[in-house]
Amino acid sequence: MVENINGGFMVELLSPAGNFISLRAALENGADSVYIGLADNNMRANVSNFSLKNVEEAVDMVKEYSSKLYLCTNTIMKEEDIKKLEFDLELIKEYEVDALIVSDIGLAQLAHDVGINPHMSVQENISNTYALRTLKKLGVTRAILSRELNIWEIQNIAKNSPIETEIFIHGAMCMAVSGRCFLSYGLYGKSANCGECLQPCRKDWKLSIAQDENSDFFYEDDEDSSFILKTSKNNSSHYHLDNINDTYNKNTISSINSITPKTSFISPNDMAMIDYIPQLIATGVDAFKIEGRARGPDYVATTTRVYREAIDSVENGSFIFKDSWMEDLKKVFNRGFDTGFYFDIPYEISNQNKSEYTKKDIAKVVNYYSKIGVAELQLWDDLNIGDEILVQGKTTGSITQKIESMEINGKFVEYCKKGNNVAVAIDEKVRPNDFVYKLITRDFNE
Repeated sequence: MVENINGGFMVELLSPAGNFISLRAALENGADSVYIGLADNNMRANVSNFSLKNVEEAVDMVKEYSSKLYLCTNTIMKEEDIKKLEFDLELIKEYEVDALIVSDIGLAQLAHDVGINPHMSVQENISNTYALRTLKKLGVTRAILSRELNIWEIQNIAKNSPIETEIFIHGAMCMAVSGRCFLSYGLYGKSANCGECLQPCRKDWKLSIAQDENSDFFYEDDEDSSFILKTSKNNSSHYHLDNINDTYNKNTISSINSITPKTSFISPNDMAMIDYIPQLIATGVDAFKIEGRARGPDYVATTTRVYREAIDSVENGSFIFKDSWMEDLKKVFNRGFDTGFYFDIPYEISNQNKSEYTKKDIAKVVNYYSKIGVAELQLWDDLNIGDEILVQGKTTGSITQKIESMEINGKFVEYCKKGNNVAVAIDEKVRPNDFVYKLITRDFNE
């Protein structure tokens, strides 16, 4: 938990950052702490990460905001991995990283021995207070609880925990228990447990099960079920997974060719708990975590800002759910939303980005004139009054701006063609060479 201005304590908001732009975006939008990945030793090996050399700069940036920085080293640790990292621990300690997120109990104790706070990763699937008491003996100061726990189980554990507890409140859900999956390794030789997951679960799949005609097999015909397994009429006795909402006569055995299966049945929707922030705070956990180190700075900025507003409103006694919170969350990358295991099991499945907008790279910032709040943009795509843009940079973070005023050579214009420089009014300070994207409404019918 973090201390508020009145000396009391409130839940900590922990945001992800895959690069310096996202780190700035998280801090600018109210993150109490940010977690980053150490290259070669974290669960997002396929995206940009922070080298050991970058960590010191990241710590300095976080200190500007009186926030905290946690470093992820939560992959499976083979002998050579842990020996290499052991060599770096003193330097990590010197950089004043606030905690090391680990999934290896040996590394937890090593971190503790050099004076770094170990936080136990969700990869350990911590689901009871007995495990928490054992972790405390190893020097662990916080545990990220299993995603498979419901809200009542979390409340009971947090109430009786000897160390701090943390839970996920937003972001991607994995098809496997606490992310321990072998699908990517089995198909591509890239281990999810070593941070190399290629996410084959997000692809389209078809289920076909060969079986003898006379053997028993589970047949689901519950009207409330999302899926139904149906036998084929031919002699091969295959079973296919079909969407229960498709129109068909359940008393008629369908042929294989007539079935239109739901193909993303191993790709869960994202978690979004924005509606339930008061209930989650009431569980007594110490920290709320947003998933998404592989996602863009606009995602980090938006999710952090929305949950910051919600948490603050609960803390000051003014919480009323705002429809705009969910509308904003839908604007950035998502696969549709669900409440994970908090109240039941995840029931919706999706393999696609359900964001209402796509981002198009259209320009870069040439200059910013602080006295008049105007940025000069070099365009390589057209820009209109009324367009909504994203400006992102290492120092700027990620800001969203609707274009309400544009000038070329001192004259107001409604439209500017690509290849020109244009002056636009922007409320917040931006910097030369910041990236500029145009938000384009997504057409889901295409």
